[in-house]
Amino acid sequence: MRSVFYQLLAALCLVVSAATPSQAVTEIDITQGSIKAIPIAIAPFLAEGPVDPGFAKGFAKVVSADLERSGLFRPIDRTAFIQQISNINKPPRFGDWRVLNAQALVVGRVLPGADGRTSVEFRLWDVYSGRQLMGKKFTTRVDNWRRIAHLISDAIYERLTGETGYFDTKVVFVEESGPKDRRVKRLAIMDQDGFNMRLLSSGGSLVLTPRFSPSSRLVTYMSYDGGRPQVYLLDINTGKRELVGNFPNMSFAPRFAPDGRQVVLSLQNEGASDIHVMDLNSRKMRQLTFTPSIDTAPCYSPDGRKIVFESDRNGTQQLFVMNADGSGQKRISFGDGRYSTPVWSPRGDLIAFTKQTQGRFLIGVMKPDGSGERILTGGYHNEGPTWAPNGRVLMFFRESPGARGGPKLYSIDLTGYNERLIATPRFASDPSWSPRVN
Repeated sequence: MRSVFYQLLAALCLVVSAATPSQAVTEIDITQGSIKAIPIAIAPFLAEGPVDPGFAKGFAKVVSADLERSGLFRPIDRTAFIQQISNINKPPRFGDWRVLNAQALVVGRVLPGADGRTSVEFRLWDVYSGRQLMGKKFTTRVDNWRRIAHLISDAIYERLTGETGYFDTKVVFVEESGPKDRRVKRLAIMDQDGFNMRLLSSGGSLVLTPRFSPSSRLVTYMSYDGGRPQVYLLDINTGKRELVGNFPNMSFAPRFAPDGRQVVLSLQNEGASDIHVMDLNSRKMRQLTFTPSIDTAPCYSPDGRKIVFESDRNGTQQLFVMNADGSGQKRISFGDGRYSTPVWSPRGDLIAFTKQTQGRFLIGVMKPDGSGERILTGGYHNEGPTWAPNGRVLMFFRESPGARGGPKLYSIDLTGYNERLIATPRFASDPSWSPRVN
């Protein structure tokens, strides 16, 4: 099934086929059409013993929101349910769910566990065949319940699409508050749906461009701490912070290599900037570009063999690709306008970018050789795309105009039709999506 989704990138459009009684719920067809989401029923999870019924129902709400936000599923309104599930170990009355055109049904229960922990079980049913597709049980601390709900969403998404799920992930970003001319910018982290946000810095110094390590434990970012822009590493679990290197000039735009052992970044030198790579163990630097221009925003391909970056060496900001050792530098963007903030897809088949043309900021994708450019969304000021770990969804920030305006986070899938606001308590910019959380 995974190969079917790879075809999405060539076909540019996904259609989930409407199942008939003879079809499995997992059948997906690629055509030149629009998205048709899978109708799925997610019953309220049952509360066993002393478990609060409202707490149990929260699991189903999170799962429903996750799947609906993906654009591939259409949760059926619970008020339309005919059967009220009372025992998840008994097969449901499938006729009651077929009437609602539900192709899949999720049922679950929450039980008290040992030492104050909570256990959660769920079943996934194919309504038309009457076959159980999956059943799993999780045990966790009560305060970790939302993560379990995201894990359930991932399991359902993977079983029904053949794709890797992305709901049990984090996003690190710049949280912004205060007046536009005195904006306080702090590092923050949250779940991919905007919940469980916590601050990682105090706001005493300006911070920009946070980026996750492959392990999701470390973040590299630029800070003006001490009045000079420098690149730092932060352990998000311990709060320990360290300077990547004490460079004489400005360092910025850091990003980890896929193996997590190196950081690629830009160093300023007399009005220009070149791309360097640093080994984090030895702290040895190697220069990759040598031009009198501004070379910045480097990003590795997932196999670590290539680096995409932006450069104004031809007069305007354009995208270039080079080998990881700096050789073979080649321009890949040739459309109208300026290109920036390139990010290689985790699949390796696309590069996302920001494009500025005719007063608009666009978020788009192209193949690594520059062909197949496609714009996903545009607006007053869109910028900073970052990929979900399955390479199917992008997150970016959009600035709203006016004295009271500010940046907010949005997600959009590769079809360009499923754009969503990611709610945050205050303004937010510069998102970086984590790999799957271990």
